[in-house]
Amino acid sequence: MNTELIIMIIYLLFMLGIGVYFFVRSKDAGEKDYFLGGRKMGPWVSALSAGASDMSAWSLMGLPASVFALGMGQTWIGVGLLIGYALSWIIEAPRLRKFTIVADDSITIPQYLTNRFKSSNGVIRLICAVLFLVAYTIYAASSMKACGTLFNQVTGMDMTTAMYLSTAIILLYTFLGGYNAVCWTDFFQGMLMLAALLAAPIFALGIINNGGGIMTAAEIGEQIPGYWDFFKANPADIISGLGWGLGYFGMPHIIVRFMSIESDKSLKKSRVIGITWTAIIIGFGCAVGAIGHMLLGNIEDSSTVFIQVVRAIFPAVICGILLSAILAAAMSSADSQLLAASSAFASDVYKPIFRKDASDKEMLWVGRIIVLVISVVAIIIAANPNSGSIMSLVENAWGLFGAAFGPAIVLSLYWKRFNFAGATAAIISGGAFDILWLILWKASTGIYEIVPATIVGLVVGVIVTLITPAPTKEVEDLFDKAVVYND
Repeated sequence: MNTELIIMIIYLLFMLGIGVYFFVRSKDAGEKDYFLGGRKMGPWVSALSAGASDMSAWSLMGLPASVFALGMGQTWIGVGLLIGYALSWIIEAPRLRKFTIVADDSITIPQYLTNRFKSSNGVIRLICAVLFLVAYTIYAASSMKACGTLFNQVTGMDMTTAMYLSTAIILLYTFLGGYNAVCWTDFFQGMLMLAALLAAPIFALGIINNGGGIMTAAEIGEQIPGYWDFFKANPADIISGLGWGLGYFGMPHIIVRFMSIESDKSLKKSRVIGITWTAIIIGFGCAVGAIGHMLLGNIEDSSTVFIQVVRAIFPAVICGILLSAILAAAMSSADSQLLAASSAFASDVYKPIFRKDASDKEMLWVGRIIVLVISVVAIIIAANPNSGSIMSLVENAWGLFGAAFGPAIVLSLYWKRFNFAGATAAIISGGAFDILWLILWKASTGIYEIVPATIVGLVVGVIVTLITPAPTKEVEDLFDKAVVYND
């Protein structure tokens, strides 16, 4: 246990070192460098950063736990996420990168949705910034809670103390290094997650094949009827699972990676790397649950299956490295969420409303201060025992972002007639209906709110666009220029 703790602390210090490195290297960096890395990110860093910022501790604790306890019917969320992630790279990424460059070199999603329509109206920026601040604070709290849970389960450290320690490290390297530090830490964290999820089930399967398992596949199937049946899930669960994939089209901290890639050629490489990485993470995450059940038999807390599998196989030093992957998963999501929320406030509220002539250096420090404020609020939420489970916090934020922003962004990239009024209506209706469905109908239908809310946002966006004046020729020319843009 002490060895594992030492390894994890070394890992945390390494992440902090990356933040310090980029702080020293880019002392004179401006707003674009801090929030978007100057659009100079290579294919490997972009791909693994996008994946790691998405696959939080859920991929190493939540998904394996569900499969361990209930069977292969629980993999539909993973299937939905993989399909959605692949489609976002194929359909959304190429155009979003081009459109944000042509639309006055936009560095945030709210800024892009305003510049795309050549509008001076700040309503979209303000709505988006409020959504970002609220949802990302809750989202970051879930990642901080995951860090505390990990330290508590692995080392026995007080969970609140562990949350403060983890948050301090995340805050420091995000505060110091900005987007470059976030992407490079996510890159290393993505590699660690991949190594951990490959090693655990492969070595466990080897032990089982040599007679070291406690339960056979047949025994598990007898104990939990339909355990190995992929289609055991009811229709509502299948629809909801597949619906998770819709979130990618409107998830700011993930799709901002598309905007930062250095070239179209690099984007194509990133797409292959990113989709492959995610497929392996999801597939082996499911494998940990099923193979772990055979190796360990029945355990009291299914959320610890990955931890127990690793500890049953590897010596303490290797355990410390592989268990740091859970820490990596949580941290890589939290840092991206903090930066996305701070960039939204600094670029879309502070500068246009309070300080229109703010310098790059001033914007950089405003962003850092917002990172600090959000971290403090998030840790207060995470430390509150009544704040809800990690999964429920993630689920609510994911649904809100996907339903509010997904329809507006996709329509802005593919429909020349789409206008500012339609975009505003899509964001408001999608987000509002997501909350309404969660409160009134989710319990009775079993359908995840992102599915009906995305449909509503899409339909309302189209209707409002058609009943309001068409965009100006200048806006249509921007669309045409973005479509053919090539670097």
